[in-house]
Parts: sequence; structure tokens; C-alpha cells
Amino acid sequence: MKKLDGALKSLLMEGTVIPAHPLALDENRRFDEENQRLLTNYYIQSGAGGIAVAVHSTQFEIRLSEHSLFEKVLQVAAEGIEAADLDRPFVKIAGICGQVDQAVREAQVAADLGYDMGLLSMGGLHNLTEAEILERTEAVARIIPVFGFYLQPSVGGRIFTYDFWSKFVEIENVEAIKCASFNRYQTLDVVRAIANSSRRDEIALYTGNDDNIVQDLLSVYRFRVGEEDVDVEFRGGLLGHWAVWTHKAVELLAKVKDYKENPSYEKWKELQVIANQVTDVNAALFDPAHDFKGCIPGIHEVLRRQGLMKGIWCLNPEEVLSEGQYDEISRVYEAYPDLNDDKFVKKFLSTYLVKV
Repeated sequence: MKKLDGALKSLLMEGTVIPAHPLALDENRRFDEENQRLLTNYYIQSGAGGIAVAVHSTQFEIRLSEHSLFEKVLQVAAEGIEAADLDRPFVKIAGICGQVDQAVREAQVAADLGYDMGLLSMGGLHNLTEAEILERTEAVARIIPVFGFYLQPSVGGRIFTYDFWSKFVEIENVEAIKCASFNRYQTLDVVRAIANSSRRDEIALYTGNDDNIVQDLLSVYRFRVGEEDVDVEFRGGLLGHWAVWTHKAVELLAKVKDYKENPSYEKWKELQVIANQVTDVNAALFDPAHDFKGCIPGIHEVLRRQGLMKGIWCLNPEEVLSEGQYDEISRVYEAYPDLNDDKFVKKFLSTYLVKV
């Protein structure tokens, strides 16, 4: 059983920015390894505390036999992180999905490649009972530390009971949970389960609620557990949204932490404004108006405009921007200039491209 390094555990508990890594392709929809390495380096230089690879933003099609990119994509990212020779903790997270056999196989590949954790997707498992999904989690946790994942039903997830989460958080080697339920009631189930768990001080809660990113980071949940009040807070975020404008996401999390340590009305007001701006941006990127069909091309489009990707191509040719989405991205770009990191990216590219 692989365990999480102490420095990485501290990083997760302190809270950090973890982008969900996109997949770089060329115009023939072939893997563009050079561009992929550039993206990884961008996240590192932006100040992110880790990356999640082979997740939804990396496109699940990498696992199909006609592409066979799962292991390759993980390897390229791991090599990029090693080459950066960082003097700070940086968590490598591999996406893990599928039925038990597939999940165990992917967990082993990730562990062999030096990944620290597996983000365990619950999608596509409607044939399994909650008890069977818990058994699947235990099987993966025996190989690699688990980053749990509550995925909203509209993109292939399912609703779980409070009882499920209360058992999930007791599993040894479950170290964190990404809550992306997009639903406050279901989010509460996860948070309450952590509060009532014997392992509540060991599990880092991360937001994946793209419609509520900043509010999640500001929230404090308090529950009466026995004779004491127990507070639970979101520590950071593991987000496809943070695959773009990442340097600004790092600044944003720092602002949230500063507010919590030194609160004031003016700081609170500023963060409330930013919270709604971020949600508006996410609506343009993730395309909820069309059931999130354009979410991956939306991420690509921003990176393309910045020069971080050559195009918005996906492995699935039908995965394109939705009608009106291009204009919506242009609108939020113009409406919220303080949220983009174009200046940082320009400087990064001028330095990176010279080195390579």
C-alpha cells in the first residue's frame, strides 16, 4: 500500500490549487507531446500545488484502444514535473475510472509511474451498489492513496447517500475528497460525513463545484458531534476551471486564506464580487447552457487564445464549442480583465520557448 508523503499531506491540508490537466493535440488529433509538456510547465510556474492527469479534462477517450494514451499521458506529465526539479511539494494525481478490474489496473499504472494519489471517479458505475463501490474504493486504496470524487449526475455521476459517505471516509488511505456534486444538499452530505468521521482530521476537502468555487472556499461548516462543535472547511480546489488563468487562481486562493486569517468587511466584499464573476466565467467555459457539452473545448479555447495550445481539437471530432460559446468566452474575457493571467502567460512563453 503506497502512502502519501508527509509534505504532500501537509500541502493538501493547508490548501492548494490543483488544475485538471488538458490534453494537447495537433491538427490531425494526434498527441502533441511538446505542447503537453509546455502546459505542465505552465501549471508548475503558475504556482499550482499539483496537477490531476488522465481526468475528465484530459479526455476519457485516452483510454480507448485506438488511442492508447492513458499511460503515455501520465508518463509525460511525470517526466515534466521531475525535470522541473522543484524545491517545494507538488502532488501528482492520476485519474482512475471504470469497473473494479480497470480501476485497480489504472491505480497500479499510476503508482508505478510515481503518482502520489488516484482521483477515483464514480462515473459510469450505475450497475454497482453502494456497497460494491465501497469495495472498489478499498481495492484501489490498497494500491495508491485515494482522492475521492463526488461527480454530478448531469455528466455521468450519481447521487450517493449520507450513509455511503460516512463509510467512504472511514476507508484507510482515503486522503481527500473532491466534491463536484453541484448541489448544496449533496455537498452537505459529504461535509457532514467528514465531520462525524473518526478520520476527520486526515481528510482534505476540495471543491469541484464549478458553480460555487469561491463560496466553497469561504464556507465554514459546523456540526455538533457528541459534546463538541466540529468545523469543516474546503481546503482548496481540484478543478478543470483552474486549468486556465491558473496564476490568477493561485492569487485568488491566497486572498481567501488572507481573509480567513485577517478578516475585514472590505476583503469579504471583494471576494463576494469575485465569486460571482468566477461563476459567470465558468458558465462560459463549461457550457451549462448546453448540458456542459462544450466544457473541454471551452478550456482549450482560452488556452489557445493565450498561445498555450495550438487549437481546440479533441479526440472526439464531435466535441466542439457549442453555439454561442465562443462569443460568451469573449464576453467574460472583456468583462473581467482582472481574472485572466495573459501578462503572466506572455512572460512565461517568452522564457519557456527560449529554453526549449
